[in-house]
Amino acid sequence: MKNKIILHINYCEQGQTLEETCEKAVAWGYDGVEFRSKRPSVDEDMNQYLETIYRAAKKFGLECVIFGGGNPDVVNDDQSIRDGSMEYCENFYPRAKEMFDFDVCNLFLGTVLNPSKEVPYAQFEKHGSYIARPEHWERAENGLKKLAVIAEKNNFKFAMETHPNYLHDCIAATMKLVKLSGSESIGVNLDYINSDVVPGGMSIDDAIETIGDRLFYFHLKNIIKLSDGGRIRIGLGDGEYNNRHIMKSIKESGYTGHICVEAPRQGDREWFAQQDLAYIKSVIKDIV
Repeated sequence: MKNKIILHINYCEQGQTLEETCEKAVAWGYDGVEFRSKRPSVDEDMNQYLETIYRAAKKFGLECVIFGGGNPDVVNDDQSIRDGSMEYCENFYPRAKEMFDFDVCNLFLGTVLNPSKEVPYAQFEKHGSYIARPEHWERAENGLKKLAVIAEKNNFKFAMETHPNYLHDCIAATMKLVKLSGSESIGVNLDYINSDVVPGGMSIDDAIETIGDRLFYFHLKNIIKLSDGGRIRIGLGDGEYNNRHIMKSIKESGYTGHICVEAPRQGDREWFAQQDLAYIKSVIKDIV
């Protein structure tokens, strides 16, 4: 397998600087980092943010930089939020593409949460596409068409991450959004475990077949499911999902895109990043 192995930024959000993240990712042996398109709770200039990453990537020889979370909230009931976040994307992605020449970026469209505060976040069947109103789909379609223009003009693709409590939670809903986009530049980031903890889960092989040529990106993690619907995040080789089988399915499908490892448990995430990479490299060595 020749897929690039990407470090998700959430391994290095315990006080590490952007420069330290690039330095550590290279030292550990990752091919790249998935940064956020903006850092949560950090008030900073967009260009300064990008330039800091650019200088650090060049300094330490980080091969691949892509961007993810912090994307437009195109389904929000507040139009000013929808418009403002789309305007940010229209400025951010062309500049980022010019600097880093990525081929894909992860994409979120904003949460769809149950209006009742009594519904727990982990009751995924009561959020996201399962409770979406017609206007959520209409807003998503309009937003995706605008995002497609950005991607097409700048020669890259957006991959919607299958994630609970978003319109793109299960695979069926995500593929519905792909179709609504009307663009070959909009596809799927298959976070398989995310798609399997919501109703309508598929086997990994069925998921890959269903997504077909719109599989643009792949997130890998592991968990232990709890009886109340919650999840305990755990090491890639330690949870109840067989990531060796998942990696074999990825290989057999002919997928050649990036594979991003993520979702670290609490504790020393720098150590966990090294453990998870060692596991993935061992699996790749075995299945080649």
